[in-house]
Amino acid sequence: MATNGINGTTSVYRPLKPGIYAPIPSFFLPLSEDLDFSTFESHVVRVAAAGVAPLIAGSMGEAIHLSHTERVKLIHAGRKALDNAGLSDVPIIVGTGAGSTRETIELGNEAAAAGADYAIVIASGYFAGALTRAALKTFFVEISEKCPIPVIIYNYPGASGGIDLDSDLIVELATECPNIVGVKLTCGNVAKLTRIAETVANSTWASTYPRKNPQLNFLVLGGYADFLVPSIFVNGHGAITGLANLAPYTIVKVYQLSEAARKDLTFLPEAQRLQGVAARADYAIAKTSISGTKFLLDKLYGYGGVPRKPLPPIENAAAEAIWTHPHTQELVRIERELSGKTV
Repeated sequence: MATNGINGTTSVYRPLKPGIYAPIPSFFLPLSEDLDFSTFESHVVRVAAAGVAPLIAGSMGEAIHLSHTERVKLIHAGRKALDNAGLSDVPIIVGTGAGSTRETIELGNEAAAAGADYAIVIASGYFAGALTRAALKTFFVEISEKCPIPVIIYNYPGASGGIDLDSDLIVELATECPNIVGVKLTCGNVAKLTRIAETVANSTWASTYPRKNPQLNFLVLGGYADFLVPSIFVNGHGAITGLANLAPYTIVKVYQLSEAARKDLTFLPEAQRLQGVAARADYAIAKTSISGTKFLLDKLYGYGGVPRKPLPPIENAAAEAIWTHPHTQELVRIERELSGKTV
């Protein structure tokens, strides 16, 4: 069975396609805080069945709270669950960012050996003030050259000490590093997304700067669900969004309608309507972070739990407020309609 191979040089079995991806939470057993693999596997399959591919050990997955061994076990569990559910074509992206270049490379090697298809890498924020533009470029270049699977750049200032890669640097990396196959923009900067997407959409760019695996393209993905429609209309490729854990059918529908509207504008009003629902909910729910998402998973699907310490669980008043918030309830209603579930 073909895989992505060393540095993406062999034929791709699970290509990275435009669409919707979800950063999967890591679930923990009460009291012990040990990983809850049963819940994790069920959740991976639930979102994948709705058309959402998983990102394991990312920010939402509390990667910073996981050991190397736990990350590997989650990759094994995710792959096994997908394969057993008949979803063997669904790729797995794994967060491999760490404090040092050395450990990031180590995590990339471990993820590849465990069955990950792609690595997503965030710049280390611990010494953010000392990381010059040149240092950041050197970091991503070295990672791309030494990672045995294709790499996605993860730009999230909130989790990297304020480091915010600009469009010029991201385009440079895309141009010079054929093993880099995409970027996730959790900076939420639509103008940045537009500049990068316009560059890589140029017909001559892909042929001039092919990926190491020629079957792959460079994807430009948003980090939230609230600007899917505009991003698709400027040649973006979808999103990796936490909201897809809670409402996968809704977010996939927004993406599908947006793509359809590019060819037939009669689809645009419905795309805009659902985009409004997603945007309002994303804005409200994102404020409650990981603990809020886990609480809402509990309310909607009967599992979720709490984060690992020192992250606190959501406070009771905040939990009640986010569940009863009209924008949350509007999303819940739409998700139930689209998924065919009434409870």
